[in-house]
Amino acid sequence: MTKNTITKLSIMLLTATTVLTACGGNNNNNASGGNTATKPASETPAANADAAAKKEISFTIGYASGDPATKKAIADTVKKYTDANPNVTIKDLSETSSAAYLDWLKTKDAVGEFPDLVEMRDTEVFADAGKIVELPADLLDLFESPPQVDGKVWNAPLQVNSPQGIIYSKKAYADAGIAELPKTYDEFIAIQEKLKTAGITPLVVGGKDIFHMGFWVNKFLIDDVFSKDPDWNSKRTAQTVSFTDPNVVQGMTDFKQLFKNYVDKGWLSTADNQTASILVSGKAAQLYSGTWMFTQIAEADPNFEFGFYAIPDREGKLNVIGLPSPAGWSLSTEAAQDADKTEAIKSFIRFFFEPEQYSAYLATINAIPTTKEKVTYDTSEQMQVALDLVADANVTKSLAINNWWGDNLIPPQFRNWYYKLLQDMVMKDGDVTDYMKQADTEYDNQVKANSL
Repeated sequence: MTKNTITKLSIMLLTATTVLTACGGNNNNNASGGNTATKPASETPAANADAAAKKEISFTIGYASGDPATKKAIADTVKKYTDANPNVTIKDLSETSSAAYLDWLKTKDAVGEFPDLVEMRDTEVFADAGKIVELPADLLDLFESPPQVDGKVWNAPLQVNSPQGIIYSKKAYADAGIAELPKTYDEFIAIQEKLKTAGITPLVVGGKDIFHMGFWVNKFLIDDVFSKDPDWNSKRTAQTVSFTDPNVVQGMTDFKQLFKNYVDKGWLSTADNQTASILVSGKAAQLYSGTWMFTQIAEADPNFEFGFYAIPDREGKLNVIGLPSPAGWSLSTEAAQDADKTEAIKSFIRFFFEPEQYSAYLATINAIPTTKEKVTYDTSEQMQVALDLVADANVTKSLAINNWWGDNLIPPQFRNWYYKLLQDMVMKDGDVTDYMKQADTEYDNQVKANSL
């Protein structure tokens, strides 16, 4: 694959977001000001930036670091920026526990440590709470049609959402006599049986980190729910559909059976950052995860041969993560009140998305760029599969349950509660329908609590 291929693909994807995002033009109520009237030279953004560059400035930055590759990519860029701008100090507040990122951010807010620049994933939640401001108007031109919430852009998008799938050991597949990749979900299960019969643990799961549970949960929700009804969340909020409906019960039954029969027994105490080493050591044959794992696996063992594919549903269709969502760097409301701090943060964002830095970030996590300016990097065999999935019009693109917005936004605490409910269901061999009744009750309670 040539470097230009990924650039052309990313532009095609981002241009397509104009039909997916909310209507409305750029709003002028930005922290940087939207007034286009002529200003004195001393009040122009360039003059402000020059003035800020002469001062000692510090700001805090917060981002999710459950994935080691992403943490390293961001930390490397922060260091490059501060090396180039010695007057600016950036305090790293990256989340380092196995707690949910949303909960970590809420805790930081409660103790008065909400980051000045924050990787925002639950944009609508924090925008409604008045914790973040719109992306400054003079940064909008960096990106090609970034997703909007209520007609406003709140984020500098870090990357386009990439498909998740099975990362598998080619040696393990060969040892188990697996010569072809599955064309249906039943064929995928047959592969698990072959691995098991050959004495090979089929799957490793980093269940200690709650975010990791979402990979498998959403695989089945996308296949059985969202690929057929992208507005299911809004209907659940309106109580016109239920977690006890046959399609959801089928998906969660498949989830439970997969975990009971083919996942390594220590999955609940295994951290996400352990999964790469478990895979390359041969202790498990497969990992279901995203493209950010490719670099980690290659670094864990450069000689480890692995492949990547999306798991088909029962009808043989491919349904993957792939729609854009409003997420990325956001400026806190408090930081936006400080003109010097705002200019320093804007300077960092521009630096982050410069091709030299941004290409290194993208290459580290195998991601698709969001910028208008061309950004290239060498891609692997595995990443090419992911790019082909995104480019294939016959592959249904979707989002995880918690990444929808607008009318399809779920209660912010429900995702983690639901993932933990499913962990409990597997460990206790619980009845799927009974557990889905609990999900309905909790969902409605959270909707009611959030409306008060």
